[in-house]
Amino acid sequence: QVQLVESGGGSVQTGQSLRLSCLIVGGAYRCMGWFHQAPGNERERVASIAGLSYPEVADSFKDRFTISKDAARNTVDLQMDNLKPEDSGMYYCAADTRCNGRFDRWGQGTQVTVSS
Repeated sequence: QVQLVESGGGSVQTGQSLRLSCLIVGGAYRCMGWFHQAPGNERERVASIAGLSYPEVADSFKDRFTISKDAARNTVDLQMDNLKPEDSGMYYCAADTRCNGRFDRWGQGTQVTVSS
């Protein structure tokens, strides 16, 4: 079974950067995304990408976050710059296995904490 394994989370200060990576083990998916869930909040889509192009980033994260795919490493990466305390929470990698807008395969998540 294909697994999604996130890495790269950690604790940083406001304004610093982190790069999250999602390793796709045992397969490949064309449509991938990253989601954020702050404590007590619903999970929200941060960014998604179809194939190696067509990245989309949610308005809340535009100009600070970038999503990309590395075909050689079989990863989907989320570069997060100028981090803010409200970016803290769990970040989940997800696959939209049918590319129909429904993310149906999820990783375990990685924790990001941004202190002021």
